Amino acid sequence: MNESGRRGPNDNGNRDGGGHGNRGPRGESNRNAQGRERNRGPQRGFSTNAPSQRTRRADPARLVAFEVLRAVASEDAYANLVLPSRIRHHHLDKRDAGFATELSYGALRGQGMYDAVLAQCVDRPLDQLDPAVLDALRLGAHQLLAMRVPAHAALDQTVGLARAVIGAGPSSLINAVLRKVTARTLPEWLDHLLENETDETKIASIRHAHPEWIVRALRQSLVMHGRPASEITELLEADNAAPVVNLVALPGIGNLDEALESGATPGELVIDSALSSGGDLGRMSSIREGTTRVQDVGSQLVARAVAAVDLGRGAKDGEKWLDLCAGPGGKAALLAALARQEGASLLANEPAEHRAKLVSQALSAVPADAWTVRVGDGRDVGKEQPETFDRVLVDVPCSGLGALRRRPESRWRRTPKDLADLGPLQRELLNSAIDAVKPGGVVAYVTCSPHPAETTAVVSDVLRKRDDLEQIDAGAALDAVSLSGNLGAGHELTAQLWPHVHQTDAMFLALIRKKP
Repeated sequence: MNESGRRGPNDNGNRDGGGHGNRGPRGESNRNAQGRERNRGPQRGFSTNAPSQRTRRADPARLVAFEVLRAVASEDAYANLVLPSRIRHHHLDKRDAGFATELSYGALRGQGMYDAVLAQCVDRPLDQLDPAVLDALRLGAHQLLAMRVPAHAALDQTVGLARAVIGAGPSSLINAVLRKVTARTLPEWLDHLLENETDETKIASIRHAHPEWIVRALRQSLVMHGRPASEITELLEADNAAPVVNLVALPGIGNLDEALESGATPGELVIDSALSSGGDLGRMSSIREGTTRVQDVGSQLVARAVAAVDLGRGAKDGEKWLDLCAGPGGKAALLAALARQEGASLLANEPAEHRAKLVSQALSAVPADAWTVRVGDGRDVGKEQPETFDRVLVDVPCSGLGALRRRPESRWRRTPKDLADLGPLQRELLNSAIDAVKPGGVVAYVTCSPHPAETTAVVSDVLRKRDDLEQIDAGAALDAVSLSGNLGAGHELTAQLWPHVHQTDAMFLALIRKKP
């Protein structure tokens, strides 16, 4: 999101999951007269009708967005998992699905910024408001300040939503507060909020809707991975831009023909990839069959890199590969397809039974003789199957700071304590992976976070305590599997991808070879 609050037309919330609909740049909908109101462009005026004279029903697209925000707040749900089911439940067409997606994700991304505005318009602390009322206010604020929705339509429809699903009393409060929000544009609100502020971190936090600790963490991450701290503004803006849906055709199994015929464009970073504007991807048979998948190109690159590393053994036929933390199965499916092409086999490990089922479903498009699924703690694999595998991918549980653009609620849900809590697990999993790999084999340590506490610190700690390991140049390995051959992601043998540089999630890769 830039200072004007305008955002791109496309959105999805997946890492390795499914894509969602997209909306046109004016947020239009042709369903009904209210939808046509959305097409008239920005207007500063609004209806003077009292709340009781306005609509008493909930517009389905706005209702979907409200239900998503409620599930995120009250059930600790993930928006990218809730949104598709609510869109289907309410039978939204493509345009309204795009409007609901923009509204849901935009309100979630901008939550901190909108709360700062709303705090100026409410006569009590926001935490004293009913949570449902606060969610409705956030939806109204996003429409008024950052979408091309006429002010009168945003106000009328948000109050109507409140009357329908919250009650007549709260709708009067929502009406009064949102009328105050219309007093300024988003740039004017930001100038007002920050007029006496000198702390650069707090300014960036409010202006770009990131918690202060994340702003500091991302600035530190840039420096630690060899990039200037001045790129922080570009990085925060990239986090707020609606990401394009990335597709991958499983090598030797699928192709992108159907996707390209549906309007996708070939990917520029890696083979067998494409960029889609979204929409209902489930309508494509290749998506339903799993031969073409939704997967961030950063994930595609790191999976291909570990599969392609030259171990100096010639052919890969008969090799055993391991995905130690396989759920929900996106990288595992790509690895299994690559293994099948090389005559290798993949063991996909996942500790949770229900997520192991998702892994099996993800792998189902690949012939079953190329893979197996193990249900168990990844920390035990190294002890139970020592020096068994030629290649090991360990994509450890992490804070997800590298996927904030796809998981809009994560920035408000995560805390610095998460980094401390995850550190021991990340080290144990990496050590297990190293125990499980054969002498001469390679381990790929991967996180969807650029934070040094989850990336370089983990790798250096493990390397420091063992003398049988050496690092392989991960930047060169990514370049070798990229179409450009020069991603510029490498720094001191590790590699870090960035949303504002590579238009990928901020994936980190370290390649560790066990000495023969």
